[in-house]
Amino acid sequence: MNIMITGGAGFIGSHTCVAFLRHGHSVVIYDNFCNSDREVLNRIQQITGVRPAIVEGDIRDEGALTAAFKQHACDAVIHFAGLKSVAESVASPAMYYDNNVVGTLKLLGAMQQAGVRKLVFSSSATVYGEPQSLPLREDHPRHPSSPYGRTKMVIEDMLVDFMMSASPLKVAILRYFNPVGADESGLIGEDPKGPPNNLMPFISQVAVGLRPLLNVFGNDYPTPDGTCIRDYVHVTDLAAGHLRALEALDKADQVTVNLGTGTGSSVLELVHAFEQASGQKIATEIAPRRDGDVAQYIASSALARTELNWQATRSLDDMCRDSWLWQSQNPNGYRD
Repeated sequence: MNIMITGGAGFIGSHTCVAFLRHGHSVVIYDNFCNSDREVLNRIQQITGVRPAIVEGDIRDEGALTAAFKQHACDAVIHFAGLKSVAESVASPAMYYDNNVVGTLKLLGAMQQAGVRKLVFSSSATVYGEPQSLPLREDHPRHPSSPYGRTKMVIEDMLVDFMMSASPLKVAILRYFNPVGADESGLIGEDPKGPPNNLMPFISQVAVGLRPLLNVFGNDYPTPDGTCIRDYVHVTDLAAGHLRALEALDKADQVTVNLGTGTGSSVLELVHAFEQASGQKIATEIAPRRDGDVAQYIASSALARTELNWQATRSLDDMCRDSWLWQSQNPNGYRD
């Protein structure tokens, strides 16, 4: 198949490109490079021996999308393109609704014009909000607590409406938990522009000497060591989930599943695992709790096993090892 991957030069997008290319598919990356780097194209080619086609464009430019579909004759879309900082979304909600929601609407319009009927959407566990029960199942009520999370929920609902329209889509909605790690080659990984939004790149930047210490926000949560627990999933496992999701649309019109391990790790557990993997001491400092942080966030992964025949296979040690290989080989990311 020929797959368009919007946001395909980003962290999860680039690993998903590798997964699809390794499985014999053709890939067209559609990206405006606002949060990614063109060097990733060279790295994908180094890993797979194939250079993906590239269309530089904004997800909100329906004309550019229509032209890209016409030129490349795509069979399906994997949709990553979107802004993803919770804090930034609180400060600039209009930017998030414009980019994430309006951008997806433009994409759907271009897909309909081109007759492309399969979409795998990069959603987020943030749609659940404060957990009422754990592990979080897909039928848990959705009460996102940030504009970012609400844009994901709005898009999920919009996709369901498009599924039921006169030009129906087949849609897989994938709710990620905490993607970490890097390709085992160390050639591609997470390369945030500016301060990271996630824990793992903070830890790895401390380990490589780019930051003096890691702030641990709260050590008085009702968890074994007092720090927050999250469900970390290796990005390579996550990429494989997109392959399984697209295959599932051959038999189903709609799939909504979590992608997580079903196991939680605390902040300090992740720090200690990274120290073991890297041989570096991670300096930490306890800071006050952050508003909106919850004690635990863990996926139920049962539905992904039954609906997608997918489950995470890589351990926390694997995640830390591969993150360290990427960071140590690329201290300044793709700008080295």
